[in-house]
Amino acid sequence: MVGKPSCGKSTFLNALTMVDAKVGDYPFTTVDPNRGTAYVRSPCVCKIHEVEDNPINSICKDGIRFLPVHILDVAGLVPGASEGRGLGNKFLDDLRQADVLLHIVDASGSLDAEGNPIDKGSWDPLEDVRFLDKEIDAWIHAIIQRDYMSMKKKAMAEKLRLSKLLHEKLTGLAIKKSVIAEAIHEVGLVDNDPSTWDDNLAELVTIIRQKAKPMVIVANKIDQPKADENLNKLKEQLSTDVFPAAALAEVFLRTEQERNTISYNLGDSEYLIVDEEKLGEQKKMLLEKIDENLLKKYGSTGVQTILSHVVFNLLDMIVVYPVEDTAKLADKAGNVLPDAFLVPRGTTAIEFAGKIHTDFAKNFIHAQLAPSGRRIGADYELKNNDVIKIISTAK
Repeated sequence: MVGKPSCGKSTFLNALTMVDAKVGDYPFTTVDPNRGTAYVRSPCVCKIHEVEDNPINSICKDGIRFLPVHILDVAGLVPGASEGRGLGNKFLDDLRQADVLLHIVDASGSLDAEGNPIDKGSWDPLEDVRFLDKEIDAWIHAIIQRDYMSMKKKAMAEKLRLSKLLHEKLTGLAIKKSVIAEAIHEVGLVDNDPSTWDDNLAELVTIIRQKAKPMVIVANKIDQPKADENLNKLKEQLSTDVFPAAALAEVFLRTEQERNTISYNLGDSEYLIVDEEKLGEQKKMLLEKIDENLLKKYGSTGVQTILSHVVFNLLDMIVVYPVEDTAKLADKAGNVLPDAFLVPRGTTAIEFAGKIHTDFAKNFIHAQLAPSGRRIGADYELKNNDVIKIISTAK
């Protein structure tokens, strides 16, 4: 998660990571001050197979499986970050670890460029988006420029391709060579002709960033005055995905759910009051306001909608369940559907075996789909909600 100070990043992180239980050895708490584990929801296969599960690495609630996703909340960014101002270098270094950037913006327009409070509606959130894009591009551009001329000379002398050199240069950002090659092609550069590179380098950097670190704009504080107007403007002006959200409302709903005053699950479009007396009149009125201005209008607080979009659309992940017993859908200890893993679409059976344990991939024999017991080979591409047993010589 990225964004300027006071835009609501910490609240959004809290909204994502508030969970009322611990799962196995995975506590629902932050790993360090700026990390957390969020949980994305997906229909659990327990309903399909008509079994009662007892998950270990995730949660199943009312037929919905909640799967862990790592979230990094980086320090607030202010203008000049790419030049090292304030926490700029720390922030930009944190971006190396990200697959997707959630840019939290204050949709109410009540914060200036540095996160200082101003009158609602007096700041254009578009400026925040443009600023962040510019800062990240400037940072990547600076990395390339450090020894750009020597890189060009090496390319000419050794007849190397730009994609190979840039991949080596940007390896610390976890940018795939295929992404760089796609960007070079899109810009129209000749990969093996250094004389074509200079004029379009800035454009190339932008496209590499867009492909390697895709961004979702979170229009936070959508329940505040002026926010609707700014949301529409963001959607009209940007090609990037823009979603409305109200992180503080999600935190309030989850807090009341933990107090057992309401029945509510992360991502739900409604709540049910279960203890009106304990809730109190003031909080009841606030719930009614959330229901009217948020849940009925947008279908949810937006928090889970955004996470689901990132995981299942942008990252194109699927859910796979490993088991030991294909008939009972259980592990060795008898736990039914104990684990659920998020893996990229296209993951093969042997690749999944390696995710469970490297020895399983090294000593892979074959796999079986459950409950049918159908035998599949190493190259079988897993499908969403597959339940699979890995057969390996590894103990």
